[in-house]
Amino acid sequence: MASKNTMRRGEWQPAATLPIARVCVDVPLAHLDRPFDYQVPAQFDADAVPGCRVRVRFAGQLVDGFLLSRAERSEHTGKLMFLERVTSPEPVLSPEIAALARVVADRYAGTLIDVLRLAVPPRHARAEKQAHPEPAPPPAAPDPTCWTRYARGPAYLDALRSGRPAHGVWQALPGEDWPARLAEAAATVASTGRGVVLVVPDHRDVARLHAACVTLLGDGGVVALSADLGPAERYRRWLAVRCGAVRVVVGTRAAAFAPVADPGLLVVWDDGDDLHAEQRSPYPHVRDVLAQRAHLTGAALLIGGFARTAEAQLLVDTGWAHEIVAAREQLRAAAPRVASLGDTDWQLAKDQAARSARLPSMAFDAARAALAAGRPVLVQVPRRGYVPSLVCGNCRAPARCRRCAGPLALPGGSDGGVPRPAACRWCGAAEAAYRCPACASRRLRAAVVGARRTAEELGRAFTGVPVRTSGGDEVLASVPARPALVVATPGAEPFAEGGYGAALLLDGWALLGRADLRATEEALRRWMTAAGMVRAGTDGGQVVVIADSTLAPVQALVRWDPVWHARQELAGRTELGFPPAVRMATVDGSPEALAALVDDLRLPDSGEVLGPVPIGEVAEDGSAQRERVLVRVVRSEGKALAAALSEAVAVRTARKEPDPVRVKLDPLEVL
Repeated sequence: MASKNTMRRGEWQPAATLPIARVCVDVPLAHLDRPFDYQVPAQFDADAVPGCRVRVRFAGQLVDGFLLSRAERSEHTGKLMFLERVTSPEPVLSPEIAALARVVADRYAGTLIDVLRLAVPPRHARAEKQAHPEPAPPPAAPDPTCWTRYARGPAYLDALRSGRPAHGVWQALPGEDWPARLAEAAATVASTGRGVVLVVPDHRDVARLHAACVTLLGDGGVVALSADLGPAERYRRWLAVRCGAVRVVVGTRAAAFAPVADPGLLVVWDDGDDLHAEQRSPYPHVRDVLAQRAHLTGAALLIGGFARTAEAQLLVDTGWAHEIVAAREQLRAAAPRVASLGDTDWQLAKDQAARSARLPSMAFDAARAALAAGRPVLVQVPRRGYVPSLVCGNCRAPARCRRCAGPLALPGGSDGGVPRPAACRWCGAAEAAYRCPACASRRLRAAVVGARRTAEELGRAFTGVPVRTSGGDEVLASVPARPALVVATPGAEPFAEGGYGAALLLDGWALLGRADLRATEEALRRWMTAAGMVRAGTDGGQVVVIADSTLAPVQALVRWDPVWHARQELAGRTELGFPPAVRMATVDGSPEALAALVDDLRLPDSGEVLGPVPIGEVAEDGSAQRERVLVRVVRSEGKALAAALSEAVAVRTARKEPDPVRVKLDPLEVL
């Protein structure tokens, strides 16, 4: 018999058993989002296992694909082509991950192959040839004492130990060593022989959590997966997980698809961080991916953080998850002392040193006390580069549309030489006679941020104190426990040994004034992340937030009550009809493409289309080059919305329409 290399294709014979291979081809066209049948040559019979990578001929071209399953016969009545090649016999796509990818694709109106690109890393042949270590023995169950500070903490660990699919929303105490707590939960599940997936926002969190897990599980019991490892090393570690050599995986958002054997616990830390939202089609969110995986596999799910999102609150309100929170006595013992300032002009006039540093006297005194005690001070300044939004020129309250509560912005262009008035970025309605509902002012201004200038002024105000910056391309992982001013943008706050002595949260109005549905929720999350690094108030820890003390997120920070704020946020979105109370999609494209897609869209009964509104650049004549429409339905019809959008996009790709459209379901931004 001829070998695989010398036998001609015309001489190939189908495999004796299960000669049909169902293949997901790597062709990202919506109307081709289905398996295609191919014949398995007899010489590839042993290698063509479900989950392996293959090469097939599709539309006259050789393309990659994943072999999903083998079958005895095909429903296709025509002649079937043979597999061209088995790229690798390694079964990289497990049935569980294939089912999860299909569910995620359907939920987000995407294609299966797009999700598989996120779930399965690119192949590296050398890594496949390396031998994988033997699985480490299950570790001993850790001491659960630290979880007793939370009312349902011990009960949750008992559920993990017994293998029950417990779903929890954990509210971490300020100053909590959250990597150690998550490592204890992971070790509890690993001691039963089941797998664990822990997903955190960035590589700094991965390093901290991995170190905590190594302490309890040993080097061979946990593996870290992140993009900074490099393709070859990441693929080698991923294969070790796939082969069952490692039970616990720590990583960033792609790790949500890590192929751990028999998953018993799935964890996402700080689910409100925008790094958990995938930037590639179909744009899934880690929280939703893990929730779907927990539903499919019967694993437990834990959503943790210092703050709480409206999405997590919805899971609690519906009874799908139980909250894990500490008693107020424990909170008062752990929380720093938080003070807020509204209009600080009177303090600046009184304190000339504060004027030179752009700090009110209360914030100046808190920083000076912490530095005198030999502790670092964290100064959080809003990040540069946000999309400009309009705020009241008098009180700096966000400017909102009277019709739909959407953010106002200047659309650009002019009519007969007269600048266009402010318009809503959601419904497109013009607002020529804006009046602030808070102070009745008619003046509008753009929200701006001055991070670099703040750092320079702090250096002049605190002479002799080192000033360190963290943000942009230079993010510090940690700072030592000695006097220093650490100026950081949100999300780039370095870990301080022993905790910061004080935190100054500047320019709160800039965070609250962002043109974003989640502006207040995001501001509170970033404040609590920074404040959670400060020592307890009983140990001198202080937090000063420069924002109006009457605002809900400021009140939640002062009382350290993110649960109350999450309930308020969810109630407000329910009243206005925005996620997560409803399912909503944004569709971007040229005006012609959007008009055609909306005409083809077969929405469920509750479907509603808002817009279109212009996005991006506007031509000199005032016409929009790209537009956006919002489509929303009641939550129970979310699957129908995703199916309708998939069908409409499939019609466009089948017609070979030249103008692409981008569809996002439940995006973090709806502007």
